[in-house]
Amino acid sequence: MDVANAYTALDVAFKFGPPLSYLVFFNILIYHLRPDIVDEKNRPKNVPAINLDSREYDFVVVGAGAAGCVIANRLTENANWTVLLLEAGGEEPYYTDVPATYLSQQRSDLDWNFEAEPSTTYCKGMTGNRCRVPRGKALGGSSTINSMLYVRGNRRDYDGWRDQGNPGWGYEDVLPYFTKSENVTIGGLRGSRYHGTRGYLGVDYFRFTSGMAEYFLEAGRQLGFQVVDTNGESQLGFTLPQLTLTNGLKATASKAFLRPAARRKNFFLSARSMVHKVIVDRKTGTAEGVRFRRGGKMYTVRARKEVILSAGAIQSPQLLMLSGIGPRKHLEEMGIPVVQERCGVGRNFQDHALIGGLVFLMDAPPPESDPNITDAENSAAARRFLEDNEGPMMDLPEIEGMAFVNSRFTTPDYPDIQFLFGPQGDNLGGDFYPRRNGGIRKEVYDSLFKGVEDIRSFRIPATILRPKSRGYVELRSADPEEHPVIVPKFFDDPMDLELLVEGTYMAEKVSRTPSMRRFKPRLNSNPISPECAKFPFFSRDYLRCHARYYTQTAEHPSCTCRMGPADDPMAVVDPRLRVYGIKNLRVIDASIMPNITSGNTYAPAMMIGEKGADLIKEDHGARR
Repeated sequence: MDVANAYTALDVAFKFGPPLSYLVFFNILIYHLRPDIVDEKNRPKNVPAINLDSREYDFVVVGAGAAGCVIANRLTENANWTVLLLEAGGEEPYYTDVPATYLSQQRSDLDWNFEAEPSTTYCKGMTGNRCRVPRGKALGGSSTINSMLYVRGNRRDYDGWRDQGNPGWGYEDVLPYFTKSENVTIGGLRGSRYHGTRGYLGVDYFRFTSGMAEYFLEAGRQLGFQVVDTNGESQLGFTLPQLTLTNGLKATASKAFLRPAARRKNFFLSARSMVHKVIVDRKTGTAEGVRFRRGGKMYTVRARKEVILSAGAIQSPQLLMLSGIGPRKHLEEMGIPVVQERCGVGRNFQDHALIGGLVFLMDAPPPESDPNITDAENSAAARRFLEDNEGPMMDLPEIEGMAFVNSRFTTPDYPDIQFLFGPQGDNLGGDFYPRRNGGIRKEVYDSLFKGVEDIRSFRIPATILRPKSRGYVELRSADPEEHPVIVPKFFDDPMDLELLVEGTYMAEKVSRTPSMRRFKPRLNSNPISPECAKFPFFSRDYLRCHARYYTQTAEHPSCTCRMGPADDPMAVVDPRLRVYGIKNLRVIDASIMPNITSGNTYAPAMMIGEKGADLIKEDHGARR
């Protein structure tokens, strides 16, 4: 299809087609008009299947996500080592580079499409009472489908890891690994000791915004907060979000770390390769390689030095259990021979939860924030992006401002609530994305937004940063390709729900500042359900009820293969990320966190990859 016909089809798709039909023609136009995105010469190439079976590599890395891509890059810096990277998904489509397509990427073939088990205490408004658990299935892993926020967490998170018996993981220990990855292009941050300018990962602001974030920042000042670099000296305050962007485009882990390594002779990639198990010699307790399916054929590859699991907080524990490493009783129930009993595998699941669906309707949006200016799903916006590399497709209207604030339950230097300010509420744009991505039932959406579907709005959802609740991941069966059992247990500790309500009241105070009152905001008071309607709107009881219906994950599952000292019975890996009881096997991803970090987990996962690669180099006498 030529450019003219693709533009015509794109116009028709935007006007009359299903909401996602434009992506087909948008991808074609990117191919013709944006060679910087296509970047064909630098994209990693798949190893021919004929060269895979019974091959040996020094290192076999499972999972091309945030940590796995970093590890593959750093280990292949040593030209004497060969590295095979296995990824279940395929290459990222061109459109994933475009920030505004974020919501389109979830619930697609780029997503594992996991769902949690049904619950009666959270996600009650979702189909089947099941929370969605988005996880990326492509080169780049979840960085391919995430919202690009670059948030490191709080220094006390890492000092807490260290103090739990994990030497080398304090804040000053890990800070060099954050800066090593980073190439910040935000002018005011390039000279900071907290930021790097020589790394692979671009960090920048959005090139295009609605302009409303400035009012949000001013609201923060009026409440007594400073506008700060929340990745710097102090996390407390309001900020424009730092994002993983290069030249305004999404910087996935694959784009940032695999493409620079793609032409190294010692780097090998096998995409669309579903790993079934780690091969462990039961006599010696040594990981020798992995078994995986590519297409319709099974393959076995061997690792001369180490197998490294970087499959994420859902699938790293799943693979350990499939390989006979995990809780004895559960493995025996699944009919899997026990190779090494580790009762902590799959336990300690943590994620950040927030309340969805609370929007502030605006009677007086500012002229510079006209609805059309933030609408990325139209042909005019697509043309601006394709031909001029600018416009609303380089924005994410769900998130234009951010803040870290402290509730009455914490100390000023350790914020426990995160705000994500979006100049576009969930009521706008119809029910397609809330139902498709969030799983909201139609009757719940209709109850919440009836009569307000076309009214301009903004949102300030509060997120609890350090939940006390602990869930788990288990096998559903011994079939490696069957999705595991995921039980988040949101609000299992009642303090989490109380803190979420507290944070929502704090967010509402932002709407009452002089800066935000110019928009004449008012909360949408439609009740989410008859059950919640029994309570006075916006009372604590109402918000508790609303949160149990419209429970949203921040998409930060972690902690299921926790790092800890040898005397910690729930620890899965030691402080050098080696699996207890098994030689030559490590887990290096967000699952090793003892406790979740205070913020988005993409940046910490890359830091874990950077530090993990250095630990491997040290242990094999090759650290530069």
